Amino acid sequence: MERESINFDVLIVGGGPAGLSCAIKLMQAAKERNKEIEVALIEKGAEIGSHALSGAVLNPMALATLIPDYKEKGCPIEADVREDEFYFLTKDKAYKSPKTPKYMHNSGFHIISSSKLCKWLADIAEGMGVNIFPGFAGVEVLFKEDGKTITGVRTGDKGLDKDGGKKESFEPGIDLLAKATVFAEGAKGSLVESIAEKLNLFDKNMPQVFETGIKEVIELGEDNYFKTSKGNDIHTLGYPLGLNTVGGGFIYEMKNNRAALGIIIGLCYEDCELDIYDEFIKFKKHPLVANIIKGGKVIAQGARTVCTGGYYAMPKLAVDGGAIIGGSAGFQNAPGLKGIHLSMYSGMIAADAIIEAIEQDDCSASSLNLYKELFEKSPAKTEIYEGRNFAQAISKKGISKFLHLGTQYFTKGKGLKDPMPLEPDYKTLTDKSKSRVKKEKHKYDDSLYVDKMTGVFLSKALHREDQPCHLIIHDTKICVTTCYKTYNCPCVRFCPGGVYELKTDANGGEPQLSVNFSNCLHCKTCEIKDPYQNIKWTCPEGGEGPGYTVL
Repeated sequence: MERESINFDVLIVGGGPAGLSCAIKLMQAAKERNKEIEVALIEKGAEIGSHALSGAVLNPMALATLIPDYKEKGCPIEADVREDEFYFLTKDKAYKSPKTPKYMHNSGFHIISSSKLCKWLADIAEGMGVNIFPGFAGVEVLFKEDGKTITGVRTGDKGLDKDGGKKESFEPGIDLLAKATVFAEGAKGSLVESIAEKLNLFDKNMPQVFETGIKEVIELGEDNYFKTSKGNDIHTLGYPLGLNTVGGGFIYEMKNNRAALGIIIGLCYEDCELDIYDEFIKFKKHPLVANIIKGGKVIAQGARTVCTGGYYAMPKLAVDGGAIIGGSAGFQNAPGLKGIHLSMYSGMIAADAIIEAIEQDDCSASSLNLYKELFEKSPAKTEIYEGRNFAQAISKKGISKFLHLGTQYFTKGKGLKDPMPLEPDYKTLTDKSKSRVKKEKHKYDDSLYVDKMTGVFLSKALHREDQPCHLIIHDTKICVTTCYKTYNCPCVRFCPGGVYELKTDANGGEPQLSVNFSNCLHCKTCEIKDPYQNIKWTCPEGGEGPGYTVL
């Protein structure tokens, strides 16, 4: 098939904070050097920000460096953190900690909507001359004949029917070529995964591990909790997950009498019957949380995964013709539950390396490795390195967990063993006979407590249903035999969007797994947690998926 090709100096894949910061910094650096460069950025969402979701508390470190007058330029800040509150929850009670862990000191930081921040950054980038193309999904990395040097990315075809045939509306993908291609896809990026297989990006590294977060924005009444509380940045530990399952909750004040609320669950959990969405509803119904959000109405919901493996799980940052930034490269402060500022910082220092490489007309790995050198000398490295063993420690059980965490707290992350071993998330499930999950029947009111399908509706997720399914199950027999018998098909519980559904035969035949791919929130939990690594997430048509605006 003949495909149109377009050449740029730099191509950025992903319109999140990392990619947009990289684009802005490139234009700033080019202006300082009196050099003209062509920068393009593609985003698989229909609009910039439509796939962006985070807690989100923003450390302004990187933003203030990139755009010193960000407040004057109208950065969409929801609220400034006045004071932190940290609670340990039992089923019916909440115990406020007299001291907040140092990693979670957020006073003076900003509470934001990641979606709004990305839109604002995109406007600035476009004003500087960056070519931004939302609605285009990168589906294939292009290489030179040597098979090692990246030359760009091919975007996905549009207008295919469910069998892969061409409809009348068919539009072939475009080959976007560049001297340097920057991958800013977020956690578990599909293009980064393909590069990893080809170029051993994670060779000799610890496996990357992840957490899945479900978040809502809730509209509160005029007379709400935050009107009288000094603290507007709340974190919780304990119920409903307990101490042996990694995770916790958060509630942040937003402007216009709104609150951001969510739960984060480490995908190293063991109980195959754990339902992520069910745990989220339990958290909302805890007396402390229910009192804060009483009388409210959910106006938006979404989910995504974040990398939490830390420094030892990071991939190679530069290869011939390419660089990996942001969540795709594991830029995350796992102990502090913050990553936006680190993602932005990664994009900025990658831009410094790329502009230098372009001036030298050498975008080889050795030249682009300046990005790695700059990172190693940066405050971002210091922050990430201090949490290098955190994921390993917090996944421990009983007293061992607190022993490791305590020693790490006072030794700047070294702890009792450095590095500590780490197990991939898909290996941690125990069989269904060992389950201890207490299932509850929840009453939903379609307002403050909404069911999973209403949550999908509130995410504004849309997919054309007569296209090829973008969720590839390699062997369906594994699902209905091995996985069902051992784990009772955990995909029906770990997917926060209800994509996977187990349908049983009334006549006693084998159960069948149904895939409702139009519900997909693009969180990629399924590919990460499936115990048989039998599910592969691929990009659907560009422009499809969630439609986040305030998350």
